[in-house]
Amino acid sequence: MNEIEKFKLECQENIDLQGKNASLKKATSEFLKESIDSRYSYNFTWMGRPIIQYPQDMVIMQELIWQVKPDLIIETGIAHGGSLIFYASILELIGKGDILGIDIDIRDHNRKEIESHPMAKRITMIQGSAIDPSVVEKVKEHAKGKKTVMVCFDSNHTHDHVLEELKAYSDLTTVGSYCVVFDTVVEDLPKGVYNDRPWEVGSNPKTAVFEFLKTNDNFVIDKSIDNKILISVAPDGYLKRVK
Repeated sequence: MNEIEKFKLECQENIDLQGKNASLKKATSEFLKESIDSRYSYNFTWMGRPIIQYPQDMVIMQELIWQVKPDLIIETGIAHGGSLIFYASILELIGKGDILGIDIDIRDHNRKEIESHPMAKRITMIQGSAIDPSVVEKVKEHAKGKKTVMVCFDSNHTHDHVLEELKAYSDLTTVGSYCVVFDTVVEDLPKGVYNDRPWEVGSNPKTAVFEFLKTNDNFVIDKSIDNKILISVAPDGYLKRVK
């Protein structure tokens, strides 16, 4: 075994141990609760745009994009556009690929900032509900001919909406790539944390993932990612397409 392979093995062993470390997992759970209350994820930008993600999830998404090297990344939910810019910048380094972002309300000031950004050349946006049949059709048309596709859901976080997104777009995910469902963490938090939103414990992205997987065995939850980063808004949300 060469030194590179030896280091990879050491890292994997460490990840496996982290997944079994009850005190560490308890500490990360407590941090997540406190940090969500303080709107921690709102503190970060990527190339000048608010990204509203945890740094740990950003690092993992970078790893996955570099590993998969997708021709297309589809993301529902745009907000300030930070994630679109982030994904586009990694694809720029790879030298190929583009991003398709969908949002029911792309606000004018955000659209202006995204369209004037240096990474705009890799970004296309569609305004409309991600589960509207006409929008789904546009996305599928855009994905035609793309050999490798990654999908991310980060819009309306209710059970019904995310389940419909999974049904509509998961098949676009290519084998070996990922369908990433953000904000599954809602299910693991105390009730009432999101008392101003329609999602809650019992109706959120994680409940949608579990429901989806009951009838779809093309995907598995990549638990090694959860064990690696520990702090994530997407526990059980990194779905790898295996067939």
